[in-house]
Amino acid sequence: MQLFLLHFAGGNVFSFEFLRKESTNVDFIPLELPGRGKRHRENLIKNKDEAIADYCSQIKSLRNGEPYMIYGHSMGATLGLSVAAQMESAGDGPQSLIVSGNAGPGIKKSKDILHHQLDDLNFKKELLSLGGIPEGISENEELFDYFLPIMRADFECLEKSFFSEKGLKLNIPIHALMGAGEETCHQIENWKNFTNHTFTSEIWDGNHFFIYKNAAALAHIFTSSVQKYLIHPNRNYYV
Repeated sequence: MQLFLLHFAGGNVFSFEFLRKESTNVDFIPLELPGRGKRHRENLIKNKDEAIADYCSQIKSLRNGEPYMIYGHSMGATLGLSVAAQMESAGDGPQSLIVSGNAGPGIKKSKDILHHQLDDLNFKKELLSLGGIPEGISENEELFDYFLPIMRADFECLEKSFFSEKGLKLNIPIHALMGAGEETCHQIENWKNFTNHTFTSEIWDGNHFFIYKNAAALAHIFTSSVQKYLIHPNRNYYV
């Protein structure tokens, strides 16, 4: 079974390497948007529709005819919802959508600001206060400055089309995960509004990047999904 992974803001194709060795029973396929990682020579995308289309194009080119899942963290969770919807419309939808670090479309945080419009100094401060930057980047000023335009583009991608997902409904299960230290974790049930199928959720210890300390547990969710599909291959399974 294929597992397509959609990165967080500022992320790239290497963002989920910590999960690879734990995900032994799936075809592990991390994707990335232009302007970073292996696609660093390409122009950054600042439009949500373009980002969704790019991800769909990648998935279509990599499909092997076997069932597949989509997993997205933070920004990847938001985009993953629309990617799954478009793939469903194309007649090749995933078996399930697994999301983390995100309470779902339409949920705002206490600071209702457009981060991508801030100057560099305040943008950095906001990113650090949100807890949305991996330590390896936030503690290295040169690396931080390199990723700043990438993260700004990603925030613009999300903020310019806020809640464009309104009314969208999938026909597959959604399983949502959040860290107990995330501001909006109490609103995780919001994700159930975006599926006609089964919805399940879990709150784990940790902040926005709780996934780094829970690699084995997260990979177990993928494994469990595969096992349930093998038992009941003719119906959408749930995690």
